[in-house]
Amino acid sequence: MNAAIPFDHTKRTVLVTGATGFVGRHLVRALLDDGHTVLALTRRKQQAAQRFGGQVRCIGAMDELDAAERVDVVINLAGARILGPRWSEGRKAALRASRVRLTGRVVDWIARAQHKPFLFLSASAIGYYGIQRLGDATPLDESAPPQPVFMSDLCREWEAAAGQAAQYGVQVECMRFGLVLGKGGALPMLLLPIRLGIGGRLGSGRQWLSWIHVDDVVRAMAHRWQHAVQALQAGGRAGPPGASNFTAPEAVSQAEFSRIAARIWRRPAVVPTPGWPMRLALGEQADLLLEGQRVAPARLEREGFRFLFPTLAEALQDLK
Repeated sequence: MNAAIPFDHTKRTVLVTGATGFVGRHLVRALLDDGHTVLALTRRKQQAAQRFGGQVRCIGAMDELDAAERVDVVINLAGARILGPRWSEGRKAALRASRVRLTGRVVDWIARAQHKPFLFLSASAIGYYGIQRLGDATPLDESAPPQPVFMSDLCREWEAAAGQAAQYGVQVECMRFGLVLGKGGALPMLLLPIRLGIGGRLGSGRQWLSWIHVDDVVRAMAHRWQHAVQALQAGGRAGPPGASNFTAPEAVSQAEFSRIAARIWRRPAVVPTPGWPMRLALGEQADLLLEGQRVAPARLEREGFRFLFPTLAEALQDLK
């Protein structure tokens, strides 16, 4: 991230969960650069304190935060990695606990807090929309419904837990993340076959890939924050919980992703990877890689948000 991102003229105290994760690290650095005070909820307090050079106060549980503590904004990014072991019932329970239960604990603290935050930005994912039939190019905006599949249920429950904060006069905004691209996260794993010269389409290659550059993720958070401040200054009350798709305007097929990445890294992209071994190994979780959604950032674009990296080629070139 080159230039400092302006979140707010007033310097705020911000509670960030998931602060040591891939997106969280970028967010905390941007908040500090803009002069805000950051509290980080993390299981590894000492490591987190070292990572942020002692600039961030770290807590290990919401119970460590006194009800008299003033927090202006909560940004909830916590959640166990979705890709991993098969989605057994135990694994599903762990994923729910790391998202839904933790979000509930944050809301419980908001209920006790003497000074309520004016904004609660809570992570979600485009998994909310389930899967899109191959060959269906319909852009999915924020009004598209969820589906009766696990990843959709998980996001719906996660957003519902965050939405409980609205009853305390807090503006709740859920951020439905697409695949976040940066020098970390999932991108290095996705690029590994390309960089080894054995990349190509995965499965049919027709599945949609909705992505966003990590710098645009943080800038979109600042955009949502600024809109909340404008409403606050206008004397308006918090509205109902909202949701925004955090995806770039350009969705691509998985095969297109491979071709564009191969061109930028000057590698061939001709070796296909069949989908059936992945289905065998991952079960339902394979849908994350073999199915997809063409998700549009309709609300952000309607509000005039300008993406630094609107195309995949621009994003990958920046991250090369």
